[in-house]
Amino acid sequence: MTRRLCILAASAGSFALLAGAFAFQYVGGLAPCDMCLWQRWPHAAAILIGLVALVVPNRLLLMLGALAALTTAAIGGYHTGVERGWWEGPTTCTSGPTAGLTPQQLLDQIMAAPMVRCDEVAWDMLGLSMASWNMVASLFLMVIWLAALRLPR
Repeated sequence: MTRRLCILAASAGSFALLAGAFAFQYVGGLAPCDMCLWQRWPHAAAILIGLVALVVPNRLLLMLGALAALTTAAIGGYHTGVERGWWEGPTTCTSGPTAGLTPQQLLDQIMAAPMVRCDEVAWDMLGLSMASWNMVASLFLMVIWLAALRLPR
């Protein structure tokens, strides 16, 4: 496998994951939560990095591509933990603590809650949510970026 092919594969992988996310949103009707949106940005960056790296051979670009893939994988891992209740997510994505709230404060919190919550799984396959699949696929893409670093121009 050549360096160029690795860059194309990693960029195409990010493109496919991003296209899939948009398809789930606009074709499947699954609105993304805040953390779902966060996971999209590193994929967009990886695509742009890949396009530039195909024209301008530079090891730093390959490292940035790997970092973008690792970043979206880390966000996906964090999101998975929130979905599974391993830790609390950001208050903009999940319900906050309710102990000690007055009924009016509780109502205000409910009314201010986002429409799509980060701590609920909207879709899963084989027991893994979209966030989990993004993490797995993005780690694989990171490996491809790192393989490109090891190959000669």
